[in-house]
Amino acid sequence: MHVTSGPYAPPAPARELTATSADGARLHIEVHGPKDAPAVVLAHGWTCSTAFWAAQIRELTADHRVIAYDQRGHGRSPASPACSADALADDLEAVLRATLAPGEKAVIAGHSMGGMTVMAASARPGFREHAAAVLLCSTGSSRLVAESTVVPMRPGRLRTWLTKHILGARAPLGPVTPVARAILKYGTMGRGSAPHMVEACARIVHACPRKVRYAWSQVLDLLDLDHGVRELAVPTAVVVGTADRLTPPVHAYTLAAALPQSLGVTELPGLGHMTPVEAPGLVTGKIRELVTTYTRSTTKHTDTYTQVKEGA
Repeated sequence: MHVTSGPYAPPAPARELTATSADGARLHIEVHGPKDAPAVVLAHGWTCSTAFWAAQIRELTADHRVIAYDQRGHGRSPASPACSADALADDLEAVLRATLAPGEKAVIAGHSMGGMTVMAASARPGFREHAAAVLLCSTGSSRLVAESTVVPMRPGRLRTWLTKHILGARAPLGPVTPVARAILKYGTMGRGSAPHMVEACARIVHACPRKVRYAWSQVLDLLDLDHGVRELAVPTAVVVGTADRLTPPVHAYTLAAALPQSLGVTELPGLGHMTPVEAPGLVTGKIRELVTTYTRSTTKHTDTYTQVKEGA
């Protein structure tokens, strides 16, 4: 269960709906903010939920329409036996189809597995129809286990083996205790992360069902989306914490070098993997910047479509 007070308590959505993916999987969607405002779509990472984006939603909803959804098996989206990169892409297309008008453009931000979702969908017609620009936060396209520095030892087969078994453990996480907070902070956040940030992340991660956590860990272990990066043909900015142990900065620079329209890498000194929580203002600012630069020109068209649709 997420925290219920403070800056990381999820605000109430203006409306909620369910999208149906290609295989019938049902996806919980929240929509915040004015219906005629520029659109932002948020895709969270492994073991998280829409609650992970609480700070961004809270700051953006005054003048943006913010669409956040729970990945299959996470939050309020039921678990599905289909766990794959293609399923993630199907799900994102379903969300875009359910929430945006034909041809309407949005800024799409993905954190960790959410960023991988964007890469998986990059060549899909539905994604290309709606994506104006992308923000990739703390993510990578391949070699996720091999490059992880969660295990503090030299790179090699032993470190990779240990990392795979730690991240892919079947054991339940249990209640959020001081020890659990310390472990989560070490693995996913920077040393300077405030206790309320750690608490918010711990509550979200520990709420993820054990079977879902394990199933998606197996997908991430074998993930190779390098081809998807090369197909991501919209302006794309990359954000990474210098102390990110799950997707270290090497991933960010590999992405930036391969992206067709790279807007460069923003390094956040001393921050870990949970950048939208650890640096909420900076991540929100990046989203605003992309909206202002790449979607404002489409707002008039969208407003006209909405008026015609409602008047029909």
